Amino acid sequence: MIIKHFTFGISIAFISWIVGMILNALLMKTAYYKSISNLNMIESKTLNKNIGIGAFKWVVKNTPFKFFNQKLQLKTKIGLPELEVLRKEMTVAEISHLIGFGFVTVFALVKVFNSNYLFALIIMLVNVLMNLYPSLLQQENKRRIDRLIKVAGRKSRP
Repeated sequence: MIIKHFTFGISIAFISWIVGMILNALLMKTAYYKSISNLNMIESKTLNKNIGIGAFKWVVKNTPFKFFNQKLQLKTKIGLPELEVLRKEMTVAEISHLIGFGFVTVFALVKVFNSNYLFALIIMLVNVLMNLYPSLLQQENKRRIDRLIKVAGRKSRP
């Protein structure tokens, strides 16, 4: 029975990625998008470290997950325009994962209301690993890219 719950959790998480991309594409056309493109849920480096974002980053970089979004790779010696494009792609990935997180959370809440607590817990564990952590990782990466953009912007001025 637990295998069935994990299978459902993984399946709905993959579906949530598609839902997140579609809803994000629609959301990009609104004025609201600019305000959410600078989200910073966890600013503390210590808290990010304590919740395992560093370990998650290692898993993404050293497993087949690294092939999922090829646009999010920083090449060496790139300029300001490429950094800005990279930041935009990170924002798209981050917000798509957040939308996916909300989508899957609805399914978990339905399971809670139906008193199926183990199923809801498993769905949320998978959801945190497949949607929330990628979003938090993108936020951390965006902060690093913002620092690089700031430095590159200073260097490009006469």
